[in-house]
Amino acid sequence: MARRIVDGILLLDKPLEVSSNGILQRVRWLFQAEKAGHTGALDPLASGLLPICFGEATKFSQFLLDTDKTYEVSARFGVRTDTSDAAGEVISEKPVNFVLEQLQAAVISMRGPQMQVPTMFSALKYQGQPLYKYARQGITVPREARPINIFRFDLLDFDGQDARFIVHCSKGTYIRTLIDDLGETLGSGAYVTALRRTQVGPFQASQMLTDEFLAPLNQAQDWAGLDALLLPMDYALAGLPRLMLDPAAVKRLRHGQTVLLTPELLELLPVGPSDAIALYDESQAFIGVGMQDAAELKVRRLLNTANS
Repeated sequence: MARRIVDGILLLDKPLEVSSNGILQRVRWLFQAEKAGHTGALDPLASGLLPICFGEATKFSQFLLDTDKTYEVSARFGVRTDTSDAAGEVISEKPVNFVLEQLQAAVISMRGPQMQVPTMFSALKYQGQPLYKYARQGITVPREARPINIFRFDLLDFDGQDARFIVHCSKGTYIRTLIDDLGETLGSGAYVTALRRTQVGPFQASQMLTDEFLAPLNQAQDWAGLDALLLPMDYALAGLPRLMLDPAAVKRLRHGQTVLLTPELLELLPVGPSDAIALYDESQAFIGVGMQDAAELKVRRLLNTANS
């Protein structure tokens, strides 16, 4: 059958042993959707919350890529692997000589703003190629440390070798690197044995759906039932300032023009220029995202007229 025009956000519980792109293509097929994209890949060995944006929602997926995330992490100490997870080759083994109090102190020391060097086994690109392709050839290339923030890093339990943690972090944080750094701090080495994402921006694990849940709706060709599971696309913009515009302002934006921010509109915005503003028409229908430039409102991304 022909692909459908579908708009909205699906909160998928990504299973283990499948790539984020692999499960994306399966869910896109289940919805028979023309267009879909995910908002931040999870490794095949990781599971959990993977927001999938359909249709017009893909225009705003960057806001979910840029948001904070929470993970449940299991790690094993005494062993270090080249990928910093269970998929890698062992590169060192050392005795675990630290005690619980030392582990807790090390965890506390790794909270807050810091610089992190991305792992070679990542999708970041160097000279047009993902780092992991170099890594698989045994090649190490230069990587610049990037600013991250560990808002929460809590130890849940520790049995002398294996531990479980909760990590709430900023965008761009590599959990495998965090655990590897923790192991090096304690002098034993460590690697991730399990990873599950439980929060992405405003979205929580309790909202997730599985592809097994979706499959029967596809088999019944219950497109209305599937579409009813989608969240509105502006849910990705939670926390942004909001502006409701009159028809004349909406028309100007749709024609690529700017809108003067009157004192009344400026009062609705944060102090200082705002990089992203969620825009609505007088009926409170979402129309897109704009940005403040001095006393003017400019377009960043707008919905197609037929979809707004």
